[in-house]
This record gives sequence, structure tokens and C-alpha cells, in this order.
Amino acid sequence: MKFKCFQKDLSDAIAKVQRAVPTRSTMPILQGILVEAKENTVKLTGTDIDITIETCISAEVMEEGSVVMPSHIFGDVIRKFPEADITVQLNERFLMDIVCEDSIHTTLRGLEPYEYPEIQRVEKKEQIKLRQDIFKKMVQQTIFAVATDETRPILTGALLEVEDGSIVMVCLDGYRLALRKEALPEYAANTSIIVPGKALNEISRILEDQELDLYINVGDKHVHFDLGNTQITSRLLDGEFVKYKQIIPQEYKTRVKVDRLLLQQGLERASLMSRELENNLVKLNVQDDKLAITSNSDIGRIYEQIPIIVEGKNIEIAFNARYLLDVMRVVKDDEICLDFTTNVSPCIVRPLEGDAYCYLVLPVRLHS
Repeated sequence: MKFKCFQKDLSDAIAKVQRAVPTRSTMPILQGILVEAKENTVKLTGTDIDITIETCISAEVMEEGSVVMPSHIFGDVIRKFPEADITVQLNERFLMDIVCEDSIHTTLRGLEPYEYPEIQRVEKKEQIKLRQDIFKKMVQQTIFAVATDETRPILTGALLEVEDGSIVMVCLDGYRLALRKEALPEYAANTSIIVPGKALNEISRILEDQELDLYINVGDKHVHFDLGNTQITSRLLDGEFVKYKQIIPQEYKTRVKVDRLLLQQGLERASLMSRELENNLVKLNVQDDKLAITSNSDIGRIYEQIPIIVEGKNIEIAFNARYLLDVMRVVKDDEICLDFTTNVSPCIVRPLEGDAYCYLVLPVRLHS
């Protein structure tokens, strides 16, 4: 194998596929990156079996071939090179010579590629098309609510549901629920899959904040994300997701319209006290046209009021401050609605208009 490429192209490609490379594995070969040079393209692959990331860069390929390179040292070496053309050559003993500007010469030992696992290919049943920047926001605005506790494995994934021309992403962990909805630009058949949260996290870091196309191909046991030069394949979680529509209240007794940033800043100040408490407790008291935010702990007390518009009854309710703040930090609207039923029922965060998002946060029960 012998090829010539630009240093930054190779370094960026390594950084992408490294997201799928495990730091520890019972299969040492998985701690490497598969490098394949063919037809003026170099393809790099990283996988931990559950998620696979492949990306291609343009190169001048003088001799085709493949090798598995140790991920971290390979990435570190290429990253430290100057931004210039580099030449990579592999000998029959899988020693890789890397030359940059004829003055920097590094040799790394690779592994035989034959032991690298075969990459799972998705037999496409359904295809979903939308923009990369939109899907990235959908992930970022819901993934914080995915469960990390393995006692209910199905909740460690996000529900991705296509229904009636819209795509919905839902995450929940037993304490809160996060839902984002977007219209699809093209027809897609109704489908429902559960994608591991870890895979979506890595995908969102690779997606561009641009109006580029993303194709999601759904298979029986895997899902494939086509980003153009980068391909990501993830296994799907098997099982039935929570019937989330049944747990979102459709009616309310108190609706509060509030400036999101004022509420966020108030909660952040209150959480300075509440973080000393086991459940990070803050109290919200809806009284006429004011929302009082209170937090008490051994180190001190915070009390402040912010203006609101109220529809319905006054209410006093308590929450884990972190759960509410997680929502405030991802919602971008200037004003939001908070819907309440009782002080032991969940709070629902909605937009003033439409149904682009919905967040449910369970309260903390107050003891008299």
C-alpha cells in the first residue's frame, strides 16, 4: 500500500472514526483503525461492533492495500504533523512509513487486516431524508433525557418515529421526557426504531451545522446514517418503547407563560444552594403575575421573583433544579409555556405555538 494525501484530511478522518473505537475490548483488533487504499480513495473504519463509522478522503493511491493501525498512536502522530502533503507506505511486514515534507519520517507497526471484523451492511427497508443540522438539533435537544441506568435497557435508547410526514425523537429516563418533532421534506413510510443513545451522541458530534442532506436507512436490526463521505451504522435496540403519548397530559389547570432566559438564570442562581441537597430541590410558587423561585439549604437561601402571565390557578411545586435546567438550556425560544395540573403531577414545557417540542419533568414531593 502506498498513497499521498493532505495531513489535515487524514487527521480529521481519523478523529471521526476514533469515536467508534473502544478504549478497551476483548478483541484487541477493535482498538485499531482499518485503513484501505483503493482507486484514489483512502477509507478509514472504526468499530466497537455496536457502532461503526467509515469515512473516505481523496488521495493519490500509487499502490492499493489495507492495514489495521493502532488508533491512538496513529491519530496522535498524524495530528502532530504540519499541514502539508504526507506519503504513507506499507511494507510486507505491515510496517507503515509516514513521510512529511521529506524531513519528518515516522514508522509505525500495523496489524494484519484479515482479522478485522466484517462490517454489518444494512438491507434498506425504509429511507428517511432530512437536513443534517436539523437532525443534529433534534439529538442535542433530547439526548440529555436518555437513561444511563441499564436496569431498563430500552430506555438507554431514543425512539425515532416517522408518522404522517413528521419525524419524532423521544428520550425518557423515568424522571423526565424530551420530545422533538420536525416535518420531513420528502415522503417516508411510517416506521419506528430505537437507536442507542451512545450512537446518537457520536452521530451528533459528526453531523455538520449546515443544510446538508442526511439519509437514514432503516434495516431489521441496524440503522445506517449516510452523511456523504461518512457512513455510520448502529445496531438497534430490541423491545417495545414506553407508550409516551399516554403519559403526556393533554389538559392543565395552570398555564404559565414565562421568559425562558429569566427562568433559566433564576434556576441557575437557585441551584447554587440546592446542589448541596440530595435532590437539588428548588420550589416554584405561581402567585398571580409572579413566579417565585426559592431554594434553602444549610449554606444559605435564595428567593427571587420573575414576571409571568398566568392562566388558571395558583400553585406551589418543587423540582430537581438540574432537570428543569437541562430543558431551559436546549430550548431556544424566547418565551415558553409551563403547564401544571397538581403539585404532584409533571410539569409540561411547550412552545407558545405549535408542537415542535414537549418536555415533561416530574416534581419532587413536598413534605409538610
